[in-house]
Amino acid sequence: MSDLWAPLRATTQARIGLGRAGNSLPTRRLLEFQAAHAAARDAVHEPLDVDALTVRLRDIGAGLGEPLRVCSRAASRAEYLRRPDLGRSPADLSSLPHTGADIGIVLADGLSPRALTDHAAGTVGALVREFGGRYRIAPPVIATQARVALGDHIGQALSVTTVLVLIGERPGLSVADSLGIYLTHRPAPGLTDADRNCVSNIHPPDGLDYAAAAAVTAALVAAARKLGRSGVVLKDTTRAAIGVARPANAPAGIDRSTAGPRPSSRPAAGTPAAPHAD
Repeated sequence: MSDLWAPLRATTQARIGLGRAGNSLPTRRLLEFQAAHAAARDAVHEPLDVDALTVRLRDIGAGLGEPLRVCSRAASRAEYLRRPDLGRSPADLSSLPHTGADIGIVLADGLSPRALTDHAAGTVGALVREFGGRYRIAPPVIATQARVALGDHIGQALSVTTVLVLIGERPGLSVADSLGIYLTHRPAPGLTDADRNCVSNIHPPDGLDYAAAAAVTAALVAAARKLGRSGVVLKDTTRAAIGVARPANAPAGIDRSTAGPRPSSRPAAGTPAAPHAD
């Protein structure tokens, strides 16, 4: 008998049409679920290899400068998970230079250090190529035990006009290595998610690819500089303008600024920031 669900499963990473074995799921489907859950847990707890990431960033070249390192006030991964507030404030930023650059790039481990390991260098390289020398870029900052709002402190310390926080997003049962870019124009402590824009679901080949994410981000940066603000007042029209298409099996993008996230329904690009990485 043909599987009527097969064509639909090919278009989504959601678990649909799993079948039955008596009163339960087929064993294969149950094991797939358990494996995905284990991968999500591992992604949260796996430590970021800062030295390896530093080497990859150096290899990008393009005058980025020597990567800098900071950490939040969370002293351990366990404390980071128990105390989100500590992940939003820095332990010490005295080593950061006052750059006055146009763009600051923060690479934050977030809730999936694996996402940063897998996709950060590729995304930064694509951003540098997309900016094409139009902006002065501060030395990249690697932040550990970090939440999104830590980027506001770092951006202010660097004295940059716009900060981009590349952060590992909360793992779900379909994706454990999704990277997000949070854009904040004129960063300062005390800003909220309403003041940011998010380019999310970056994890090729199934999610947004690096070039597409960089193109959307560059368009948002240009629009924020023109408007003088980012966040909910900055309406994204870049996807249609630059022809960014959602991969057939990627989760659909949804616009929201306050709604809670679902693991398989993250905003794909350019939406006001939602708290799925913080």
